[in-house]
Amino acid sequence: MVSQLLYGDCYKIIDKRKKWSKIRMEWDGYEGWITELQTHKVSEEVYNEIISNDTIISTDMMNYVSNQDNLIFPIPIGSDLRALKKLNHTFNGETYSPEADKKKLSKTAFMYLNSPYLWGGRTPLGIDCSGFTQIVYKINGVKLSRDAHEQANQGQTLSFIEESEAGDLAFFDDNEGKIVHVGLLLKDHYIIHAYGTVRIDRIDQSGIYNGETHTHNLRMIKKLI
Repeated sequence: MVSQLLYGDCYKIIDKRKKWSKIRMEWDGYEGWITELQTHKVSEEVYNEIISNDTIISTDMMNYVSNQDNLIFPIPIGSDLRALKKLNHTFNGETYSPEADKKKLSKTAFMYLNSPYLWGGRTPLGIDCSGFTQIVYKINGVKLSRDAHEQANQGQTLSFIEESEAGDLAFFDDNEGKIVHVGLLLKDHYIIHAYGTVRIDRIDQSGIYNGETHTHNLRMIKKLI
């Protein structure tokens, strides 16, 4: 698994092989394969109507939508609700029209605290490092790419950690210099990131420090808001 579709995520089918479809996400341009059983096809006209609507996000940790037959579909925080009317679905939970607000990033990130690590995951039931930063920023109105090395190409680079603010992103590389990890900076030289679980650790100019040793080598810090 390379990523996850959440409820309401729009995509285009760009290739087909037997019972599999290759798709490209509307939100971040990410590509991957899903089975035909996971597709819900709409006309190009309906697709364009949906993506032209203002973004509406579910802010409940977990909730559900229901259809005309009263069947319910569980949806996690960060789900896209722009297609509700077109799908004839009903949602009675908390919603939010996201705006770029740096002060809210940390609060959103704390909602995922202790969520288990899952490669490709994007929900509180399992999430990876870049999925975590992407969804936190999405809920707060900012588009991030899906993978850490792609996110590292966005925003303004800061020279020193002392210049950073809560909500900035820190990127970490491996022994070959490849960006392999990302986390969201908090106040007072702390960072929240998905590593085993979504957790909070100390960070300094060298990297993430868990009390005994540095676990991640700091490569750069980026300001996006």
